[in-house]
Amino acid sequence: MYPSLSKSYKGVFPFNIGTTSFIYPDDYVPNVKMLGPYLENIELLLFESNHTDALPSEKVIGELANLAKDFNLAYNVHLPTDISISSRNPQQQSLAVETINRVAERVAHLSPTTLTLHVPYNETSLDEDDVKRWQERVIKHLAKILANGTPSHLLSIENLDYPFEFLNPIISELDLKICLDCGHLILHGDDIEKFFNTYSAKIAIIHLYGVAKNHFHGALDQLPEKRMASIMKLLAKFNEVVSLEVFSYAHLDASLKFMDTCWRHQQKENGS
Repeated sequence: MYPSLSKSYKGVFPFNIGTTSFIYPDDYVPNVKMLGPYLENIELLLFESNHTDALPSEKVIGELANLAKDFNLAYNVHLPTDISISSRNPQQQSLAVETINRVAERVAHLSPTTLTLHVPYNETSLDEDDVKRWQERVIKHLAKILANGTPSHLLSIENLDYPFEFLNPIISELDLKICLDCGHLILHGDDIEKFFNTYSAKIAIIHLYGVAKNHFHGALDQLPEKRMASIMKLLAKFNEVVSLEVFSYAHLDASLKFMDTCWRHQQKENGS
C-alpha cells in the first residue's frame, strides 16, 4: 500500500492545484487513483519517446479518461524531452514533429488543459543572426504541428536556460501559451514577479518546486519563506494550473503542506 495524502486540496486555492504522474513508483493509472481524490490536475509525464511502449496505450488513455470523470480532475501533458524541433538536423526535426503529433493525437481523448513543450537553444552563439535562424526553424516546425490539428491555445512553451525573449516572436506569431517554470528562473537568478507580470495573459500553467544548491525538483519547503510568500502573492492572481513538479510522495506531501501554510498566512495578512 502507498501512503495517501492527509487531506484534499481541491478548492483550497484560486488556481487548480496538481502534480506529476510519477509520485508513486508505479504506472499512470495507479498514480491517478491515489492522487485523484486530493488534487485537481495531473501532469502526465511523457518524457521519453524513443521506445515502443513509451506512450500510454489506448486502453490506459481510456482508463485515465474514466478516472478524470470519477475524481473531477483534468490532465496536462508534458511532451517528450528527448526530441528537439529546434535541431539543425533535418531528420531530427522531422522526428520531433512526428512525435509531438503522435502524442497529441494519443492524448486528445483526455482533453488536456495544456501540452507543454521544451524548445532547446543549442546554437553556438547568442548573435542576432543565429537567434533569427533558430526562430525561423522553430516557427516552421511548430506551424506543422498546428497544421496537424493541435490548437495553438493548447501548446505551452516552457522557459528554459536561455533568454525567454527569444521566444516572444514565436509565441506572438503562432498565438501560443506559456509554461512558467519557477525553478528555472530561480536557478538563473531571474525575477519571477517580472516574468509573471510581463507574460501573465499568456501563462497557462506554472511549474513549482523546491530549488536548493542547484538541485531541481525538491520539496517546496526548500524555498525560503520570504521567496515563497512573494510567489503566493502572484498565485493569488492566477486561476489556471499550478503543477507541483516533484517526483515522490515525501516531496509532494511536504510541498502541499508548505503551500497550504503559506496561503493561510497570506489570507490572514490580507484579512480574508
